Amino acid sequence: MMTKHRFGAGRAVAVAAAGFLLAGCGSAGSKAGEEPKPSASAGQAGESAEPSGSPDPKQPAESGEPGALPSAYDFTPSPDRVPKTAADARRLTRNAILGEPDWTAGMVRGTPYETAGTWTVLADSCVWSRSALPDGVLDSFTRRLDVPAQDGKGRVRGSVTVTVHKSVEAADREIKDTVQESFRCPSQELGGGQRLSGLMSLQFDQKDVRNADASLFEAGKFTGPGSDGTQDYVWSKSRIGPVTTAVSVKGAKGYETTDLLRIAAEGGAKVLYRVELELT
Repeated sequence: MMTKHRFGAGRAVAVAAAGFLLAGCGSAGSKAGEEPKPSASAGQAGESAEPSGSPDPKQPAESGEPGALPSAYDFTPSPDRVPKTAADARRLTRNAILGEPDWTAGMVRGTPYETAGTWTVLADSCVWSRSALPDGVLDSFTRRLDVPAQDGKGRVRGSVTVTVHKSVEAADREIKDTVQESFRCPSQELGGGQRLSGLMSLQFDQKDVRNADASLFEAGKFTGPGSDGTQDYVWSKSRIGPVTTAVSVKGAKGYETTDLLRIAAEGGAKVLYRVELELT
């Protein structure tokens, strides 16, 4: 977590934004009660979140209140559905990842569209690079999906990543390490002239998480080619069992922070729902 000098007004903004994401993750109100059936919280991510080949929802949600959040996260992966080989992990990541029609209306492929089988590393210089998957990771798969420039607004750049670890402990360590990265490097170089600055991370208290075993939120500023100046940046990461998901959204001209949070919340909820289906 951040030290005190990194909090203050900036922390208040991060907390408010995190609350928006938490609310957004459970407010879509889609149907649950499927066979196989994910937890009630993930089932609210939206019918479009289903991976290909999964059964259509036929029953109303178990909760008496449509769109209501459960009091606690109660999903346990089926042991025989947890990937144990790289091939099993690749099937899960490809089924759970979001495509153009899955996230939010009007999204198109970003560039590059897909990145598979590599791992991002933040050096001591605060510059990101890619390396081979570490021993504890079975697979990691990223897709980039953008909201195209239109109606006087710029191009919003989004990405979603699904990673399968060999153990729950390794996946949880990824969550904890991520929080520390923004403290170590509040400014980061992404490559290609892209830069993040003013980063703050906040890991949610588990009692406040309704659709994952653990979740965190990060916010800051983004600049780079085609960004039309400094824009807002939001990012979230979550864990279900040994699987982590990450969703980032880089802002553009004409978009408020709340717009980006809404996009991030929708993508985050849908990919977690699909992960649950794969683990059920």
